[in-house]
Amino acid sequence: MSAIKTVQRPEPHWLNKSAMAASLGISVQAFDKWGAKPIGRCGRSVYYTVADVVQNRVNNALDKYQPNTGECDPEINEQDQKKSLTYERLRLTREQADGQALKNAKDRKEIVETTFSTFCLSRLSAEISSIMDTIPLAYRRRFPELEPRYIEFLRAELVKAQNIAAEFDSQIPEYLDEYLAIADQ
Repeated sequence: MSAIKTVQRPEPHWLNKSAMAASLGISVQAFDKWGAKPIGRCGRSVYYTVADVVQNRVNNALDKYQPNTGECDPEINEQDQKKSLTYERLRLTREQADGQALKNAKDRKEIVETTFSTFCLSRLSAEISSIMDTIPLAYRRRFPELEPRYIEFLRAELVKAQNIAAEFDSQIPEYLDEYLAIADQ
């Protein structure tokens, strides 16, 4: 990040603090706690770039997950090593508790694995596809006065829907990735 520039007019891609906080869906106070460094200043307004804020969040996340065991620094005293060991034990206990909570929720049938969802949706799309395959014949029997071109049009539209249903199970991982990307925003 560069030093804060004082400018007459901000760049078009700069956002002031309230606009940046609004675009992130957080309050200005929460944004202040992030400690993101501003890129420029114009009067009393302070401006940020999205790239700098993203870098701030990445650095923050990396710092959070950096192991602090003291093995690399011989000057860390025994007291700090014991604190680090205690932290690691607490983290392990927390992970075990989270794992048990997920297992309990699965046993109560409150959550399911994505592979199960994929299996169910694949079966459902196959059943829908087979039903759609019989619709043109049912129409021909029920309405014999319909011209064949109407039945063929109906069949063509149903084939499009059947193709979508048949490919649905292979699309689920992509839909999941898309959903997670949207949910993270």
